[in-house]
Amino acid sequence: MRSVIKNRRIVEDSWQHLADDAELPAGPAIVSLARWKRERETLAAREEPMGVRLPNTADVAELAGDLPKLAVVALEFPKFADGRAYSQARLLRERWRYRGEIRAVGDVLRDQLFFMARSGFDAFELRADRSLEDALTAFDDFSESYQPAVDQPQPLYRRLR
Repeated sequence: MRSVIKNRRIVEDSWQHLADDAELPAGPAIVSLARWKRERETLAAREEPMGVRLPNTADVAELAGDLPKLAVVALEFPKFADGRAYSQARLLRERWRYRGEIRAVGDVLRDQLFFMARSGFDAFELRADRSLEDALTAFDDFSESYQPAVDQPQPLYRRLR
């Protein structure tokens, strides 16, 4: 079983990412958006927790009606320089009021974690070649943030008044 960072702690991860043609296992599973669309009724009826892996090119509104059924939305970072999933996370939290786990998957590096957390992510699957222990220190890189975000809706100048 691999470990992930969740709520700023290293934890064992029980979630399984499934290929589109894989059998459903016992336990929590994350499926692609395409599979979710094809098998929505079957997957939503499972007793086990379900999650969907959303490509960063997809509109999060496609999942809006299904969010209450999903324990996890895994947002993809196909490469370090592609940050569209930051916007997806913020939309999930602020527009769609999603309170489940938002997980960063793909090319996830330590340098991104602080900003991902500000956008609404609370779980992180780092690249296999990276240290989870080292990555935990990223959350302490900055003591204050000037801009408003999911984690702090008030800008610094309003908090100082």
